Amino acid sequence: MIDVQNGFADPAWGQRNNPDAERNVALLIAAWRRDGRPVRHVHHASRSPAGYFCAGTNGHEPMPDAMPLSGEPIHVKEVNSAFIGTTLEQDLRADGVDTLIVVGLTTNHCVSTTVRMAGNLGFTTFVVEDATATFDRRGLDGVMRPTAEVHAAALSDLSDEFATVVSTKTALAFLALPASTKA
Repeated sequence: MIDVQNGFADPAWGQRNNPDAERNVALLIAAWRRDGRPVRHVHHASRSPAGYFCAGTNGHEPMPDAMPLSGEPIHVKEVNSAFIGTTLEQDLRADGVDTLIVVGLTTNHCVSTTVRMAGNLGFTTFVVEDATATFDRRGLDGVMRPTAEVHAAALSDLSDEFATVVSTKTALAFLALPASTKA
C-alpha cells in the first residue's frame, strides 16, 4: 500500500480520479488480513518542512481506510520508490514474498515508480487500477491533462512490461481460488 496518507486529501492537489480508491483499498486490506496474507504499508515523508507529508503532521498520517494494524510493517520513504532508502526489498525477500499486489497514491508517481522497480527486481507485480488514483497534470506543452487520462497513461505504461493491471474485483477473486491454483 503506497502513500495512502492524509496529505493527498488537501484540495491544493486539484481534480482527482477514482473517488472510490480508498474504499477499494480498504476492501483489499480487509480481505488480505482475513486470508492471513501480509499487508505492508509505505508512507511518504516530505524532506521539506512545508511538504504535504511532513513527519509529525496530519498530512503524514495514514487515511482511515489504510490504518496499519499492530505488527504490520511500515516502510517510510523520502523519494518516489518504496525500494529506495527502505528495507522493503530485503524484508520481502526474507519473508519469501515474490508476488506483490500494489494499491495507493498516486498512480503516475510513487505507485508507478515502485511498480517499475518491483518488476525490475523480479517480483511478479499486480497493480489494482481502481485502488489507485491520481490528479490532473500539466503537460510540458502547458496543457492540463485530465486525471482520467493521466491515470490511464500511467497504467498503460506499466501494463505487461512491469506489472499486470487488474481490478479490485479480480484481486478479490484471487483469494477465492483454491490454494493449489494461486501464484
